[in-house]
Amino acid sequence: MDEREILTRFKAGTLDRAQATLLLAGATARTPGPAPAPPERPHTAAPAAGGPSATDGRYAVVGLAGRYPLADDPHALFENLSAGRDTARCAPAERPGPSVLAPGQRGHFLDGIAQFDAEFFGLTPREGALLDPQERLLLEAAWLALEDAGCTGARLDALNGPGGAPRSVGFFIGVSSSDYALLAAEGREHGLRDMPRSSHGSLPGRLVALLRLSGPGQVVDTGVCSALTAVHLAVASLERGECAAAVAGGAELLLHPSRGGDGAGEGVGAVVLKRLDRALRDGDRVHAVVRDTFSGFGHAAPRHGADVDIPRGAGGFRLRVTRDTLARRVGDAGAALGIAGLTAALLQARHGVLAPAGRGEEPVPWQRARDEHGRDLPRAAVVEVDDGHGLTAGAVVEEFLPRPAVAPAEADGTHQLVLLSAPTPAHLVAGATRLADWLEAHGQDADAPLLARVARHLRAGRAALPCRIAVLAADVPELLTALRRFAGTGRPGANLRHADLRDGADPLHLGRAPETRDYLAALWRSGRLEQLTRLWLSGVEADWAALEGPAVAGTVVPPPSVFLRQTLWLDAVGERTG
Repeated sequence: MDEREILTRFKAGTLDRAQATLLLAGATARTPGPAPAPPERPHTAAPAAGGPSATDGRYAVVGLAGRYPLADDPHALFENLSAGRDTARCAPAERPGPSVLAPGQRGHFLDGIAQFDAEFFGLTPREGALLDPQERLLLEAAWLALEDAGCTGARLDALNGPGGAPRSVGFFIGVSSSDYALLAAEGREHGLRDMPRSSHGSLPGRLVALLRLSGPGQVVDTGVCSALTAVHLAVASLERGECAAAVAGGAELLLHPSRGGDGAGEGVGAVVLKRLDRALRDGDRVHAVVRDTFSGFGHAAPRHGADVDIPRGAGGFRLRVTRDTLARRVGDAGAALGIAGLTAALLQARHGVLAPAGRGEEPVPWQRARDEHGRDLPRAAVVEVDDGHGLTAGAVVEEFLPRPAVAPAEADGTHQLVLLSAPTPAHLVAGATRLADWLEAHGQDADAPLLARVARHLRAGRAALPCRIAVLAADVPELLTALRRFAGTGRPGANLRHADLRDGADPLHLGRAPETRDYLAALWRSGRLEQLTRLWLSGVEADWAALEGPAVAGTVVPPPSVFLRQTLWLDAVGERTG
């Protein structure tokens, strides 16, 4: 069956979307040259922001974050998946508000939904308490995903959009409920006066302002399809060249009894997407590749570029993640269901493990398919969510198989400038502790390249916040010792310096002088780390990404920022938790 016949049958309804996608992939693999795009959605790629005029239609997942039932991060989610763990339980006792389950019912819940670190995002406790907890979760997930991608610091400046605007990052977020506003409205009978917003339209604005971003944004409500619709819109925006990177995700919380029920679920997740060629040029770590997305009523047409296909060959297995297969993992998680499915597929492909399909089963190795020449093809998955009323959204995701590359070796004894910053002294101490714990887990005798890559990511990939420490270290043990000393005392040491710029930075206004950029570059080329350290601690910001050039192979991502959460819930403000 050739492409024309496949598309004809698809339009006639004799093939569903998944069948058409797989058949088109096979036809593409057999036919030399580009495959035709479906007529329902013509290929409209424009010159992409900051890159060449052509794109191969593939998009890299360069950042990943999320919280799911009994899983506070994607790593814990994968552990649940591989163990076949059913996360259904009674509602956590510490959750505020009325129970959303009837006696005997079980659901899939997040922990700690009443806690939020308002100060980290520049909010007062009262402002944080009036923010919908779904929006709070999305703020955290989006920030962590951007940190995972190395895109909260100087590297943002190189993401140029239309007209050369820097920090061009789009935001596409799926949210479909407003339980918090409903609880607040009912609370008026008991004297509650301040009311949270019932609209999610301004949801991306907080991070956009905090990171001074420019780019398109949209909040999506298509029910259970919301998160995957957001991914679809993000890919389309990247394809049109409207932004150089995009954040896509979704959130769902069950806070009101009217929406509870047996098997109900919660979750929040976000990914950072770039065009694959741009991600490779920028030296990004690629979690997975999005080859195709789709969204619409009826037989939603797959989005096909010139060479978008699902690899076909001898052996191997194609994973299909649907609403039913996610039931035991996250429950019926509403607007977050699609991002949970995308994350689950990505993790299984990356680790090469197929999660158990049912109770009592074991995880099995996921073998790659091979082409006619015996070469490995990437593991591939179709993630699909339908709302039961004709609306479908999904994505085709595949494992990223990088070309072999040799990272340049670092000379023994080379001192590295390690920079760490946070919004407050308490956050800074907590961040130093987390980094020290992470380094210790990786081994104190780790080689020099680990230190160099961690230092590079912290310099160029993380935001420069007002409370800062700078460490000059020749090896991991020396860095670890300095961090432990600071975490224990809050004071600088022989090779660690500290600054608090909350009351003002860069008193000589050097950052405003055009000559400063050249001066910083000259210092970097000459290895003047002492002078660069003093300038950074005084508030002079260096464009580390420009100074160092594209990242090299073997990117290492250190642990994320620490959120010091406290209870913030309508009229209640409680104690901080670590």
